[in-house]
Amino acid sequence: MPISSLPSPYGIGTIGQAAYDFVDFLAAAGQRWWQLLPVGPAGAGDSPYQSPSVYAGNPYLIDIGLLISDGLLTKKEADAFDFGADASHVDYEKLHRNRPALLKKAAKRAREKNAQQIDAFAGENAWWLSDYALFMALWKHFDRLPLSQWPDRAARRREIAAVEKYRTELAEEIDYYICLQYLFYTQWEKLKEYAHGKGIGLIGDMPLYVSPDSADVWASPESFLLDEEGNPKEIAGVPPDYFSKDGQLWGNPLYDYAQMERDGFGWWIRRIDGAGKLYDVIRIDHFRGLESYWATPAGAKTAREGHWVKGPGMRLIGVVRNWFPELAFIAEDLGTGSPELTQFLEDSGLPGMRILQFAFDSSEESAYLPHRHVRNCVCYTGTHDNDTLCGWLAHAKKADLKKAVQYMGLNREEGYAWGVIRTGMSSVADLFIAQMQDYLELDSDSRMNVPGTPKGNWRWRMKPGADSKKLAARIAAMTELYGRRA
Repeated sequence: MPISSLPSPYGIGTIGQAAYDFVDFLAAAGQRWWQLLPVGPAGAGDSPYQSPSVYAGNPYLIDIGLLISDGLLTKKEADAFDFGADASHVDYEKLHRNRPALLKKAAKRAREKNAQQIDAFAGENAWWLSDYALFMALWKHFDRLPLSQWPDRAARRREIAAVEKYRTELAEEIDYYICLQYLFYTQWEKLKEYAHGKGIGLIGDMPLYVSPDSADVWASPESFLLDEEGNPKEIAGVPPDYFSKDGQLWGNPLYDYAQMERDGFGWWIRRIDGAGKLYDVIRIDHFRGLESYWATPAGAKTAREGHWVKGPGMRLIGVVRNWFPELAFIAEDLGTGSPELTQFLEDSGLPGMRILQFAFDSSEESAYLPHRHVRNCVCYTGTHDNDTLCGWLAHAKKADLKKAVQYMGLNREEGYAWGVIRTGMSSVADLFIAQMQDYLELDSDSRMNVPGTPKGNWRWRMKPGADSKKLAARIAAMTELYGRRA
């Protein structure tokens, strides 16, 4: 359940009262974990997987109601802005147009009211926040152009003189971005503490790659395979698969793993440390890219022109596990399989994923069928990249649907979506997770993302009151029936 999908009177879900209410709902439903999409600032296509920072929080997730309670805004000021009237979808155009002006007021008042706390926060997080705030100020200064198109080459290449010049010239804007992060992390820590008090842990998604238009690439170009002008030599993606006949071109720069390994993968240690401050469990997105990754020449028309390259594998995972023995991880091991990937997952000891929507291909015996599950895995109804269960069942091939109905004993009295959830609950997998849309039996209009499509994604929102006591009781009863309730 993404934070952005929570109900809110201000256009997008936030880490305010609705998030606390959802924690209460999860506790009443007998659940132990809340899995989230990345909570960093969204990038191209409003995607949380194209963030300008692997450390920063999304300012749009800062709760307006809490800012009002803290005296940083008035309700009249908040109500003066139009964030869209559709309670079931985010209107990003209106959000981009109006939210910054409101946040600007709050950030200015926070600086006046909490200067000492903000300075302390900035000092503790200077190792990433200083570069991030300057990068965002420069991005705005250069009319929001991509990093590769910044007109000042010295700034683009982060030359010392240029950095010092702009830190002075853009000081006010830099401080604005610092204040926003202070507000985000202050609200986040309180929500996380509340969740823990209710017995709920947070599972966060960590994208494997970073955006080419990010403070991470700008501040650490030596960690990426870039040309002399700072542009990617090759870009990340995946070959043709279930989602796309031409594969997917993600556009992310690839890592220079040889360079990274010279200092013991310090870049990754810092990144995992940042994610560990946000989440209790980290799902490593596109985990298979650490064993082998798909590299496509920059400028290629489709991902078909790419090729496989060997990744760092256990050399990196071993370092991460040694540095963070207290952190738990989930490996997103979807995509093209191979004996090497199977061995890598086994060697890592991390739980992989079993997606029920992928289990019922009538043409083959899928490893995702529940009777083939193992304990050390996570069973999902689907992910943010899948259709909802109702949408999937409505559009499935007849033979696949027949197999699913027979295997899971689906019937209209129980509801087909609930039949799939029941099947997942009964799996031997140590952890079972369903999308909130599936518990609510929503159709394809509530799908979160269609891979390979640049627009119209990440918009679904849960309507107020949908996470009802009645629904929580039904989930709790099924959770207890299958021995999953704590």
